[in-house]
Amino acid sequence: MIGYLVWAALFGAIFAWEGIDLLRPDDGFPTFSDATRAVMSYPVGRGALFVLWLWFGWHTFVRGWHLLLQEPS
Repeated sequence: MIGYLVWAALFGAIFAWEGIDLLRPDDGFPTFSDATRAVMSYPVGRGALFVLWLWFGWHTFVRGWHLLLQEPS
């Protein structure tokens, strides 16, 4: 349960950061999309973000599917 709360807090902070920066574009802080765009301008960064995306998807959607991965009786 604590893990879900930590993930929810992290995603909430990212969305809040993006929203505040989009509302105040003259404050000088980059938005999350600006930072992602800067990382994706390099092939290594693009590969790293893809690996992180796969890792997150695996741990979010596949790791807990014990019912679907059981052998038939």
